[in-house]
Amino acid sequence: MTPRQSLRKGGPLLRHLPAGAPLVLSALLVLSAPLGGPAAAAPYVPQPRQAVAADPAEGADPIDFAVVVDQSKSLSDEDLARETEAAALLSQGEISERSRATVIGFGSSEKPGQSPVREVCPPTVVDAAGRQRLSDCVKELARRDRSRTGPGTDFPAAVRQAVTRLTEDRGPGAADDKARKTPKVVFLLTDGRLDVSDSPEYGADGPSRQANGEKRLAEELARARDAGVQIWPLGFGGRIDRAALAAMAEGGYRGACSDVPGSVPRMRVVAGSAEIDKALQETFAAARCARISHGTVGKPPADLYVTIPPIATDGSLTVSKHDPKVRVTYYDPAGRKVPTRGDFDGSAFEVSGADGPVEALRVKNPLPGRWRVRVEAPEGHRDREVAVRAIWQGRLRSAVVLDPVAPRPGQEAVVEVRMQTRRGVVITDPRQLEGITVTARLTGEGGFAPVNVRLADDGKAPDRRAGDVRFTGRLTVPVSATGDLEITADMAAPGVTSDRRPFHTRVTEGDPLLEAQVSVDQATVHPGDTVRGRIDITNRDTVPHTLRLALEDGQIGQNGQDGQDASGTTGGAGTTPGTGTAAGPKITPATVVARPGPATSVEFTLTVGRGTPLGELGGPLVVLDTDDGDRALDASFLDIRVEAPPTWWDRWWPYVVGGAVAAALLAAVAAVRIAARNRIRDLTGVRLELRRDGRVLDTLTVRTGQSGGGEYLFTVEEPRGAAPTLRRARGGGPAHRLRRTGAGELLIRPHRGRESSIRPGEPFGLDECELVVRDGRRPVRDRLQSGGRLLSVPRPGRAGGAGRPGRPGRRGGPDAPTDATPPTITGDATPPATSTTPAVWDPDF
Repeated sequence: MTPRQSLRKGGPLLRHLPAGAPLVLSALLVLSAPLGGPAAAAPYVPQPRQAVAADPAEGADPIDFAVVVDQSKSLSDEDLARETEAAALLSQGEISERSRATVIGFGSSEKPGQSPVREVCPPTVVDAAGRQRLSDCVKELARRDRSRTGPGTDFPAAVRQAVTRLTEDRGPGAADDKARKTPKVVFLLTDGRLDVSDSPEYGADGPSRQANGEKRLAEELARARDAGVQIWPLGFGGRIDRAALAAMAEGGYRGACSDVPGSVPRMRVVAGSAEIDKALQETFAAARCARISHGTVGKPPADLYVTIPPIATDGSLTVSKHDPKVRVTYYDPAGRKVPTRGDFDGSAFEVSGADGPVEALRVKNPLPGRWRVRVEAPEGHRDREVAVRAIWQGRLRSAVVLDPVAPRPGQEAVVEVRMQTRRGVVITDPRQLEGITVTARLTGEGGFAPVNVRLADDGKAPDRRAGDVRFTGRLTVPVSATGDLEITADMAAPGVTSDRRPFHTRVTEGDPLLEAQVSVDQATVHPGDTVRGRIDITNRDTVPHTLRLALEDGQIGQNGQDGQDASGTTGGAGTTPGTGTAAGPKITPATVVARPGPATSVEFTLTVGRGTPLGELGGPLVVLDTDDGDRALDASFLDIRVEAPPTWWDRWWPYVVGGAVAAALLAAVAAVRIAARNRIRDLTGVRLELRRDGRVLDTLTVRTGQSGGGEYLFTVEEPRGAAPTLRRARGGGPAHRLRRTGAGELLIRPHRGRESSIRPGEPFGLDECELVVRDGRRPVRDRLQSGGRLLSVPRPGRAGGAGRPGRPGRRGGPDAPTDATPPTITGDATPPATSTTPAVWDPDF
């Protein structure tokens, strides 16, 4: 919104620019304050927020996963190195610090002393220290020990080891119901097919061993299914048994992290090992309901870029360096270098794997936008391309309102849900929630079964407008409901989860003694602006009630004022100011006293804090009855959008542009006038004749470009024994000067004389000679008007009947008279008096 626009529906007006500012001021602004200079105001940047220590409920949901890597003899060293880097990408890029990771290599067991599996990384919590341990131990995958692991491919042993590790006790807190529900996932990398033909434990000969191996694999998959362990196989190369991989994906647990399509286990095959890092990260994101943003690729030194969307709340920037000598620096979308560990501007950072082939920056509450990743390497380590990607998840806060806020049993109510990130950014772009499903669940006292309702944003009643990212639906409160009610919203979309934050209310029994309705102006404001609101109150009780205004999922700043009662007077005891910080919105007054009596209205103001995030103001505004256990009386979402304050340019651009246009017009007019004057004064084509005793001694013609500034310098040279000649003078010595005025009059100044007028064709004494100036221009005298008719002015040298030498009817030659015939009068007008006004010369002649 520009500074000239006002707020909608009676909201406070934005500051208007003063009208009628002088153009002189505008011109001064143009000259004295260039764009980007000191006079330009810096762009608005919200005040940094203090990062809060990670609350487990606030972070991404954890996942227990095992990366199982084929180390059979069919893999080349390069394939194995790429598998190792892919496994490192998962362990380093995991977005939850509460997850656990296990890394297992496998082959076969063909002789005594060999084991089909080799656990290189035991179950490790993926916190800061754990990620570093994983970065170190995963490197062991690239080292094959044939004395300990055989060359075959024992899928049953690999699945058995992974399932065993994932179903082990998580330690302290494992009895917690949430810990038991942590997803358990196996990511299996292989380039081939089951091969246990040389493993004695499966039978006496090759065919029986293969058959028993397939039977054992089916048993291990059934065990995984019973234990709730998903299997996500990823094959690469041309020897893949696709049917076997599909059977593994379908044989394990078929649950999913959400109802989003693509989150159910499935197999995937790529052409070669060069593609497995990208494919494995995409598979990992699908399994844990996250998303992948693919960035750019380049050889160091280079700037790589990757975009994190506004919806992301937890993420990791993974850098596939391949070479530990590559060094990485991270810059946020504001161009600021971020720390490798610690808090900065509301985000928490943690780097791991800096000394390995894969590095990752885990970010909590990332700043949305385009991140820059600077990669550098010493000479000799710049030959491999580096790739950057971002794996992220949006764990959104749901804000719920119910209308009516306290329904009666059996009454129909409308549920409305909005979503915002932990940074307080309200999601308003439906494209960020493409494919989302939102449901609401009503539970409470009274012994009724939970009521589930699907919410929509399709513009169909009760939804008010499609695409406004407000999901709405209807539900009916069971007739048996009594006491407290709780509504939770659940959402599912690619890369999006919900915190399932409940909304508490109570059923209303009988006619309510106290009713309140809150409304706030719809407005677009800047940080520091205020918006007006109103509470309509009806108190049928015999005692006063203190009502409190609360902004859910937001802070109400200290206003330092007592409450106000419903009659409009200041309340007394029992009133309390709002609580919170000055960075967020604050309401004045935060409490009002509703006294018994007829319906009344109380106005209040909501001030948007300086640190409020730009965008829609999140959270519903709720009216609570503090004398009835903070029972909700009404709740309503705010229709307030916060925009950056106007910059210097926003405020003054009309005058700057107007001044610039005016200055340009004045400059153009001046340029035209100067050009016209220069054309009038131009002496190009003027011919000088030097005479003596009626004989022409020499001539000199002024050429184009020789009469700079409307004057021409020349000399008369008299060589010994020769006739005088005319020469152009170039300055620096005595010279005669011929010039033309802006009015077209010719003036000559001898180098030892005074300047005087000279008429074309008339001789002028100069150095014992005569100078005659021949000018081909036609003078245009003032138009004379007599009796409403104009005088015709003939050209000089073309008056009646005279002609050039040798041509009858024309006058010319050195001896021809020089004065022009007087103007003749056309019509009946009286001849005018002779004008002394100098002639105006027509430059277009």
